Amino acid sequence: MTDEEFFTFCQLNDTLDFERDSERNIIFMSPTGSQTGIINLIIGSRLLNWNESNQFPGYCFDSSTGFLMPNNAVRSPDAAWVKKERWVALSDEQKETFAPLCPDFVVEVRSKTDSLTYLKDKMSEYLANGCRLGWLIDRLEKKTYIYRPNKEVEVIETFEFVLTGEDVLPDFVFDLKRIQ
Repeated sequence: MTDEEFFTFCQLNDTLDFERDSERNIIFMSPTGSQTGIINLIIGSRLLNWNESNQFPGYCFDSSTGFLMPNNAVRSPDAAWVKKERWVALSDEQKETFAPLCPDFVVEVRSKTDSLTYLKDKMSEYLANGCRLGWLIDRLEKKTYIYRPNKEVEVIETFEFVLTGEDVLPDFVFDLKRIQ
């Protein structure tokens, strides 16, 4: 399917969630479990609160938002943020479909049914497509993987830790104890 056909397909099947990999294979996404949904909302609300308190330096997105990546994949992170300048540079039409960009910041939260290998590959794909900071939160093993361009993945092996937005989201902090 072309990008337009895939967008239309998703709209016609709006009760289902899909992603598309770089080879244009369609991936059916199952709904998250309730606990994962709670965690996604906590993270998303913290991100939105930070964005508002910093006078909107960018835009926040929830897990139902699709992004058309430079490699032709369409991905939907559990939470995402895009710097304002990049978002306003898009046309109104681009904003109404899958925005043709990779978010600056992404979060993926591992659900009970998620393969850790799949999520790690997805995080690497975000980085390869321009993401500047990513968190993979593995609530099952209580580990967090921090992804940064041109650096080894940092693994935090406890939820007794406070994540920061570093230079991508200055002064943004997220206390992992909040999701235990």
